[in-house]
Amino acid sequence: MRFTIKKAALLAALFWGVAHPLPLAAGEAMDVASVRAALQAAGPGHPANLAGAKLDRLDLSGFNLSGADLRGASLYATKLEGANLTGADLSGANLTLAWVIRANFTKANLSHAVVAAMVVSSGMETNPAEAPIFTGANFSFARVQGHFAGFDFRGANFFHANLAADMRNQSMGLIRADFSGALLDHANFAEADLGRALFRFAKLRGADLRGAKLLRADFTGADLTGADFTGADTTEADFSQAVLKDTKGLPETSGKMP
Repeated sequence: MRFTIKKAALLAALFWGVAHPLPLAAGEAMDVASVRAALQAAGPGHPANLAGAKLDRLDLSGFNLSGADLRGASLYATKLEGANLTGADLSGANLTLAWVIRANFTKANLSHAVVAAMVVSSGMETNPAEAPIFTGANFSFARVQGHFAGFDFRGANFFHANLAADMRNQSMGLIRADFSGALLDHANFAEADLGRALFRFAKLRGADLRGAKLLRADFTGADLTGADFTGADTTEADFSQAVLKDTKGLPETSGKMP
């Protein structure tokens, strides 16, 4: 899958017209030295306070931001290569065009955040060795678009998140969330909007898709063993070649079936 930095920038520019779920804080711009000082001042029970900070385009590669308070922070085009954001609070943050190669977002809180067109590869092709990790991350009510193929989202929470394709400016190609081949076992997509999202050959075993909007979502070849679709809108969703063992609430007449 080709995903150049130039393409990411164009996608981000188009995406930016979408309303943000929460207003971004007009925080103080910080430099790298200030971020280091905030991290050094942190201690047990007192996470680094970067809430509302403007960290746009800073190079924070390799930084240990685990548990940091980044609520409402702006991380536009910020370099987070190899950074540790385990358990960080990024609720309401803007990560449009952030560089997240090999970054660790395990159990991070990204609720109400904008997660769009992030840079996930240093080259023309995506490399599994460069994939960021989002195991157990919380994306509830977030706006999520971009290329996440093959990434680890096991146990992630996308409750009421908006992952639907942006139907504007289609001359550049449909801008949507691509989870092809991703690990999404036991992920929560309840009441999420997944219109036209790609889940080709993804692992969604035991996933919760109750009440989700799946208009033209593509689950071709996906492993949906034990997934719950109760109350979901599966209009024109594609389930060709999908593994549907022990699924719940999925009418045989919905979408394209095996």
